[in-house]
Amino acid sequence: MQALLGSEYEAFLQFYNGENFRGLRVNTLKCTADKLAAALDFSLVPTPFCPDGYYIPEGVSAPGNHPLHHAGAFYVQEPSATSAVEMLGAEPGDCVLDLCAAPGGKSTQIGAKLQNSGLLWSNEIVRNRANILLSNMERMGVRNAVVSNCHPEQLCAALAGQFDKVLVDAPCSGEGMFRKNSAARTEWSEEHVKSCAARQLHILNSAKQALKPGGVLVYSTCTFSQEENEGVITRFLEENPDFAPEDAGVSFGRPALQMARRIFPMDGGEGHFAARLRRQGTLLYTNYTAVAEKPDESLLRFYESLFPNRPFGDRVTVRNNKIIILPENYREIKGLPVLRAGVLLGEIVRGRMEPHHSAFMAAKPEDCARCIDLPCDSAAIRAFLHGEEIDAPPGCKGYTAVSVDGVTVGFGKASGGRLKNKYPKGLRTLK
Repeated sequence: MQALLGSEYEAFLQFYNGENFRGLRVNTLKCTADKLAAALDFSLVPTPFCPDGYYIPEGVSAPGNHPLHHAGAFYVQEPSATSAVEMLGAEPGDCVLDLCAAPGGKSTQIGAKLQNSGLLWSNEIVRNRANILLSNMERMGVRNAVVSNCHPEQLCAALAGQFDKVLVDAPCSGEGMFRKNSAARTEWSEEHVKSCAARQLHILNSAKQALKPGGVLVYSTCTFSQEENEGVITRFLEENPDFAPEDAGVSFGRPALQMARRIFPMDGGEGHFAARLRRQGTLLYTNYTAVAEKPDESLLRFYESLFPNRPFGDRVTVRNNKIIILPENYREIKGLPVLRAGVLLGEIVRGRMEPHHSAFMAAKPEDCARCIDLPCDSAAIRAFLHGEEIDAPPGCKGYTAVSVDGVTVGFGKASGGRLKNKYPKGLRTLK
């Protein structure tokens, strides 16, 4: 680090031994910064890394217990971890692949950038981490996503040339997280750095297959290691002359080799590196559009009984007794282990259709046939998140959304002035 930083080494040590950076990112699919600021009991101080990122002040405890966190209005995320998606520059209508996506901070950030248009394919090779990724995508209400559990080489070969933008947030030695993660410190060795660099180059060479000509590839790590950062990029460019580094147009951190960016603690966040590369050619927005299939009328009636205007699109289908609304730009490919594509509307249980929590998390209150809105500081929302029955308005009957300060958080079944709670047991708060 001293050789890398030179005269800034003392400043690095001073920040390195200071307080850890904590942050959150407002989920613009569900909430605005103004709405979130009004509900929180601490001030939102912007970070330099993305327009929706804010610092969590020292002393604030358990922000994940806040009702609006349950509702997916914000994601607790280390501030500089938002930098790579800013450099990717995803826009509405893009088809984007996040190849190493768990636990989902960057994927849900991309989802917010896409604003439920185009397609987001989020992949994680480790199954239990892929399940965590899926849970976070569901909580944040991303409608147009596919979550898979594939080896990068298998996935990118199957999806060759399909994506406008690809993010590779590669597994690394984690030097930038040593302050927060004692396991990363104990696992570090020179051999581990070298093995990470070899694996990262292999992943990049898989990722390039999925990118369209003219498309953008962003490579990022949370390590300071030059072998895993500049070294990997240099080798990739030597082996792939059809790729060239590109200025991402950002000012955070400091410049690194080949127009990449580095972030150190004295830049306002933990250690990160990101490089933006463009594949030669002309980018053509020839994204896949499904052939219209007429869904079963009973499925549409069930869909409209919950969400009258069909806010998730019309590609309603059934897979293994699960009622799914597929993204418009998604086509199924046999042999790829996909955990979820689109929105899980409900399940068929003993011949009866029952709604699923996922659909309500992807909906806005105005999308729902019925909705009960609760203040975030109310006893009623605390009871709901704990799994208890709550009062329902007179005349309210049937499956009903529950929102907190206008952000959907779940649903229940109303009858006789009461709402039977359907909030998933694994997500409930403890009193």
